[in-house]
Amino acid sequence: MTNEVTYRTRWADMDPNGHMRHSAYADFAADQRVVLLAQWGFDVKRFAELRLGPILFREETKYLKEVNIGEEIRVNGHLASASADGSRWTIVHTIFKADGRVAATVTVDGAWLDLDRRKLTVPPAELAAAFGSMPVYEAPTK
Repeated sequence: MTNEVTYRTRWADMDPNGHMRHSAYADFAADQRVVLLAQWGFDVKRFAELRLGPILFREETKYLKEVNIGEEIRVNGHLASASADGSRWTIVHTIFKADGRVAATVTVDGAWLDLDRRKLTVPPAELAAAFGSMPVYEAPTK
């Protein structure tokens, strides 16, 4: 399994200034999370069967380097924190330019939602264990 996904930016990802639009960073981070969950056996179909879904409370993006159309980018996700039962978590996504420079970081705080009760819930043990196996985020030293 890999914790990193490579993408090529498209016309639809760009803004009128000719660089990647702000919401595209969030889209790539979200897709990387979906890819990782599917690798663990929790794809959209599995979540529908469990009547469970991830939700976000906060999303913060720090823009560091410009990304242009047609660029190859790599996106990974690291677990910054999680509650003991796995019900709440923080992930930091790093978006790299092809040359290895960090273009942005996207930090999300989330939890699991019981889709029938519309209430926060604890994930199944298998999902909590998989989530806990995610690489741990280490803040860069200045």
